Amino acid sequence: MTWFRPKMLHSFALASQGILLRLLLGAVCLAIVACEQSSPPLSPSSPPSTSEQRASSGQDQRSTRVDQPKIVAFGDSLTTGLGVAPEESYPAQLQRRLDARGYHYHVVNAGVSGETTAGGLRRVDWVLNSRPRIVILELGGNDGLRGVDPSETRSNLERIIQRLRAEGVTVVLAGMKLPPNYGAEYTTRFAGMYPELARTYDLPFMPFFLEGVATRPGLNQADGIHPTGEGYRVIVDHLVTVLEPLLDQHPTGGS
Repeated sequence: MTWFRPKMLHSFALASQGILLRLLLGAVCLAIVACEQSSPPLSPSSPPSTSEQRASSGQDQRSTRVDQPKIVAFGDSLTTGLGVAPEESYPAQLQRRLDARGYHYHVVNAGVSGETTAGGLRRVDWVLNSRPRIVILELGGNDGLRGVDPSETRSNLERIIQRLRAEGVTVVLAGMKLPPNYGAEYTTRFAGMYPELARTYDLPFMPFFLEGVATRPGLNQADGIHPTGEGYRVIVDHLVTVLEPLLDQHPTGGS
């Protein structure tokens, strides 16, 4: 009879494993049922959470912005907003100002720190890809600080203006001035090219982009060149007076 013992033990082990497996499956099912009972399913009509509402609102706003006519802020670090939070740059503040006044435009920050007029000329096609209605042209300051001949700077600005206008874009020209330590002759030639271009092409003109901000410590960062958020607010105050006559209260069509 001893030769039956291994088979009997084997059969008993299999039976035990089957019972254990059924017990484990039963426990898992009970746990699942308990979880389902303690966590009722969400109703499709349940209101979204606050975070979901904010996300949806942001998506709606971005979608609306895409459909609005564009104002492109085309410039250097003064446009980028170097040294301040993105929401304190002048394009961001201009966007909020226009929104508050009921103008439905999308302001695009196309500033590049260190940009010269030569670099800007190379970027014109990229700017035109966004199909702007208005371009605020703020370039030339870095040319002046590098001692570039004003005739070269003027030529680059003129070509940028011509390219933009050929595509039906309204150009708002922002003038710039240099510190007096660059010499009277150079600074006079440099500053004079902006009103000359504005007259030649009959452009809406902001005579000095940093009007009311330059040399004022409370409105400039430690470098004495780049405005603070409050300094950019002053810039937007002046810019809006030039820009507003060009805007439609409720523009239609175009992008």
